[in-house]
Amino acid sequence: MLLGLSADIRRVEVVLADWAATADAEMRPMIDRQLAGRAKRYRPATVFACYRAIADDAPPDSIVRSAAAVELVHNVSLIVDDILDRSRYRRGVLALHCRYGFLPALMTSGYISFGASALVSDDAYSVRLIAELMQRLGAAECVQWRVRRKPLGVEDWRAIAGEDTGSMFEICARLGTRDDRLRRFGRLLGILYHGCDDLADVRGTVALGGGSERDLLDGILTLPAALAIRDPRAAALFASVRPGDAERFQERLVASLDDAERYLDGLAVAAIAEARGQSDHPDRLVELVDYTRELSSSE
Repeated sequence: MLLGLSADIRRVEVVLADWAATADAEMRPMIDRQLAGRAKRYRPATVFACYRAIADDAPPDSIVRSAAAVELVHNVSLIVDDILDRSRYRRGVLALHCRYGFLPALMTSGYISFGASALVSDDAYSVRLIAELMQRLGAAECVQWRVRRKPLGVEDWRAIAGEDTGSMFEICARLGTRDDRLRRFGRLLGILYHGCDDLADVRGTVALGGGSERDLLDGILTLPAALAIRDPRAAALFASVRPGDAERFQERLVASLDDAERYLDGLAVAAIAEARGQSDHPDRLVELVDYTRELSSSE
């Protein structure tokens, strides 16, 4: 997924490699492992797509460095998510905490987060947005954990997704344009991404025979869950802590997939309308929405 942005992405790769090369020797193996692999660089691509939606020239170094900083913040969230989700693998290799231990993984996440700030230290606008992003992501994770197993609705899911993932893509849009004109587009794209990921998780669970997904076990409010628990009987299953009820609730999730797909179609239409209304060159943004929308069928 490069959308004609391969040259821009290569510039980010150079910035990340140069930053990693300056890391403390104690941290370098963990940083190299975390940044390696089959990363899509989806968030830098969003920064560049938004930049090129309003400009005709190549992005300046300040935009490239801010895109690299967002990619570092994303990797911080991946390390923490892998620990919380008890995931053993990331991008086909052992997750950082499984390879090096919990404390080294957590220290690496902190090291990378401050590295993101250092990358943009001479750019006050990016410093402010990267700090805002880190704070919003932290608060969103706490909210999502606090409301687990609570039978909330689709608008509650949308608010959570808007901060958990929407904030990341919103910041990408604002970094790309250096203003707020595509802020709502970025937020809609992030909510769409979050919802497509929710659906892909359900389909992947079914394909693998179910039983291992932490969203079910922890009672995380996903889009299919928010739709399913409109039925009070499904809501009772969602709130239950018994493993057998989680398996029964899985059936309700599968039954809600068609409704969830229609909801995501509406989000995609809204995001495309926002792109076309707020930019001079929306084609890459439309392609980005279309690519994201296809993710719900992934397994």
